[in-house]
Amino acid sequence: MGQDTPRDAPWVMRTYSGHSTARASNELYRDNLAKGQTGLSIAFDLPTQTGYDPDSPEAAGEVGKVGVPVAHRGHMEQLMDQIPVAEMNTSMTINATAAWLLGLYVAHAEDRGVEKRLLSGTTQNDIVKEYLSRGTYIFPPGPSLRLTVDTIAYTVRHVPKWNPINVCSYHLQEAGATPVQEVAYALATAIGVLDGVRRSGKVDPSEFPAVVGRISFFVNSSVRFVEETCKMRAFTAMWDRICAERYGVTDPKLRRFRYGVQVNSLGLTEQQPENNVPRIVLESLGVTLSKSARARAMQLPAWNEALGLPRPWDQQWSLRIQQILAFETDLLEYGDIFEGSKVIEAKTAELIEAAGAELADVEALGGAFGAIDELKARLVRSQSERVRHIETGEQRVVGVNCFTETAPSPLTGDGEIENILKVDHRIEAEQIADVERWRAGRDQAAVSRALDALKKVAEDDGPGANIMEATIALAHAGGTTGEWAGALRQVFGEFRAPTGVGGGVGHRGDELAPLVARTRALAARTGGPPRLLVAKPGLDGHSNGAEQIAVAARDAGFEVIYQGIRLTPAQIVAAARDEDVDIVGLSILSGSHMELVPDILDRLRIAGVGAAVVVGGIIPPDDAEVLRGKGVSSVYTPKDYSFEHIMEDLVALAERQRAATPG
Repeated sequence: MGQDTPRDAPWVMRTYSGHSTARASNELYRDNLAKGQTGLSIAFDLPTQTGYDPDSPEAAGEVGKVGVPVAHRGHMEQLMDQIPVAEMNTSMTINATAAWLLGLYVAHAEDRGVEKRLLSGTTQNDIVKEYLSRGTYIFPPGPSLRLTVDTIAYTVRHVPKWNPINVCSYHLQEAGATPVQEVAYALATAIGVLDGVRRSGKVDPSEFPAVVGRISFFVNSSVRFVEETCKMRAFTAMWDRICAERYGVTDPKLRRFRYGVQVNSLGLTEQQPENNVPRIVLESLGVTLSKSARARAMQLPAWNEALGLPRPWDQQWSLRIQQILAFETDLLEYGDIFEGSKVIEAKTAELIEAAGAELADVEALGGAFGAIDELKARLVRSQSERVRHIETGEQRVVGVNCFTETAPSPLTGDGEIENILKVDHRIEAEQIADVERWRAGRDQAAVSRALDALKKVAEDDGPGANIMEATIALAHAGGTTGEWAGALRQVFGEFRAPTGVGGGVGHRGDELAPLVARTRALAARTGGPPRLLVAKPGLDGHSNGAEQIAVAARDAGFEVIYQGIRLTPAQIVAAARDEDVDIVGLSILSGSHMELVPDILDRLRIAGVGAAVVVGGIIPPDDAEVLRGKGVSSVYTPKDYSFEHIMEDLVALAERQRAATPG
């Protein structure tokens, strides 16, 4: 094509970021925008995502670790300082507290004199995938759906450029979903949300096509970029048909499958992490090559995220990948390069047929909101199969189970700890002091009135009741994240999602047969099988690793106790004592291991529990040495991909524990 041929506009380019404090994150955002980033993607810390203030006991060790803490309107002002909210496209990865964070964003805009109708961006707001994979849920499915419906009804009338939800299949793939499951479960969630809006009576039928048009999606893209291209074409075709046939939307623009993407983080490796750069590039192709199914926004992980939090330079490298693809290549100069391809059309048709059948099955089970237990069990099974294929070498991962010989990396050298960002441990104390000052300086009577109004509207789910107005009023009054969520906890209650482990099917019979023989012999000698408590302390909800350890340990002959995510140290110690376990396995991926693990070790000693403790997660080598010095028996990181070897370690540890126990 000639130089005068117009190029398509590139997608919105983002980096997913936020850490420590609102001021520090604002500096990072402004630096990234100066480097050519065209939108914001805000990562919130786990207390913010799960509805706790920094001074809440549940937030201990988690403040500012995996995102930015935002507890009140002042934090939102700091976060968006010198950023033109009327012009910025802001994506917020927030779900259970999405209505609250949007309320803070709207209140901040109003304080600046910016009209709500000018705001553009996205609140993720997909609670089903939180139950299935990511774990930052608070309320039961019914109230959670109500919060989403209210957000949609409010934005379609008052913030019309805002995407009130992106249905998020990204984390489904991270939890083991096949492309078929990813498409089917995401579409089932979108249907459940839209049906909920239609049933609520909070949107006039004439407004409903606009509601459909504001539904957006957030997807994953693995290194199998040909299959991923076909997946996106299948998504596009199926969504168009659902919008037309189920919801009667006649305007093709309102039926468009609008999606943002972060490419796969599950496939990033701790071993030879430099290999992650070509992986990220190839994964980007799956969501950009096909013009008819191209992403509207993209954010890329950094090469070293399997080691820890990336630094600004690492995020810049990921941004440069997008810029090279958009501005140096000729990708945006052509129409859809796959049009007429027999291979692509055949694979797309295959995915549409299989995903359609899976979607019909989910609908028959009561839809996404009614089939959470079953969908969770299916994802655990799929993840078990994926992990086993890597262990056996059927799925090759360069640098992990093949081509493992390597020269020393100049990127990491001998000290990987120097190549990641570490959040200062003093940040938590500073944020606790900050929220205490905020509360002391506000009109408490106004906050109390706003909280009473919020609870009152939450108790009334009639067509005229919408939580958003009361939420924005609370934000203006000076309420906090913990107060908003606490008020709704009183009305809605809390929820414990299924673990899916009970339905998990292990496939390691042959591989683990020698270990099963040892655990049976141990049971015969000592009066019962070895007992393993798998526990996730803190607010980290990423449970894939814990679930797969639980399934593998059960296959190896352990009696496994796994009670799900977000347990307090006291609850973990009580379970270890009451269940008389041999081993406590702690899984932490949020970076809070240096606070939570020593606390649990101390509590176990005080309680007289002699169980051995092992820890798994994204744990830098220096931290692992400290934890071993405090009494941890073993530390496992993403490089320890062989569950067979981990089980060998645990069986040997259980044998030593039983041998050292009198009687």
